[in-house]
Amino acid sequence: MTFQALIILAIQTSIFLTVFGFGLGARLDDVLYLVRRPLLLARSLVAMFLVMPLVAVAIVRIFDLRPPVEIVLIALAISPLPPLLPKKQGKAGGHAAYGLALMAIVGVLSIAIVPVMARLMGAYFGLPFAMPAAAIATVVLRMVVLPLAVGLIVRAAMPAVADRIAKPTEQLATVLLGLGVVVLLIALLPAAWTLVGNGTLFAMVAFVAIGLAVGHLLGGPNDDQDVVLALSTGSRHPAIALAIATANFPDEPNLAATVVLYLLVGAIVGMVYMAWLRRRAAVGGPSTA
Repeated sequence: MTFQALIILAIQTSIFLTVFGFGLGARLDDVLYLVRRPLLLARSLVAMFLVMPLVAVAIVRIFDLRPPVEIVLIALAISPLPPLLPKKQGKAGGHAAYGLALMAIVGVLSIAIVPVMARLMGAYFGLPFAMPAAAIATVVLRMVVLPLAVGLIVRAAMPAVADRIAKPTEQLATVLLGLGVVVLLIALLPAAWTLVGNGTLFAMVAFVAIGLAVGHLLGGPNDDQDVVLALSTGSRHPAIALAIATANFPDEPNLAATVVLYLLVGAIVGMVYMAWLRRRAAVGGPSTA
């Protein structure tokens, strides 16, 4: 196993443990939250599966981007389900059950929808974009469905055990993720820096910012729901996006570096959005945090 593969394994393990931790603190009613709110579910799916691909199409047409940036943006647009969002949404004052339910439902739907969208986007751009459902299912089942289900089972069968292991699980996941991300950034940041220019940063900022705005608007009037959908729409799943990009363009350099650059841009734009939420609450607006 190469050093890079070991780092990726550490990040994947941290994501597994994080989602497992979500399950340890959840109930089945939390996962069914959106099933009982079909209008909110419909708005969520429109934002994540319809609006963002259209945004990506517009951005790629407007900006004269380098090939790896175009490829990754298209792949990101059809790769919903950010794996760590329930944690971020909770810190932002979002509705915890909504975040968990959205992660579970979008994860299952992604298995069928993402391969279809990959083909549609490929046909539109004249690119060999395709992704077998089995490949998407592998990522989703390993990173979302399995750890969440195991966590829910432990919570239901052994609540005392769930309470006891929840904090150590979160701590281990945080350490693994922090170490993996830092090392990955050190390794790929020089290549990512070479992609700056030619409208790349503007395109990525626009992609994330529009996603946040659309999700915030479609989240509805409830303050703890708009932040959940905003973060869910403005963020995408980097592992799925990279899998799609590398499977279709294995010889294209800097795909992983482009994903890293997107994650950095997304983190900065997300912090601006969070600061706006806090400022709005401080001046007496709707409370979201």
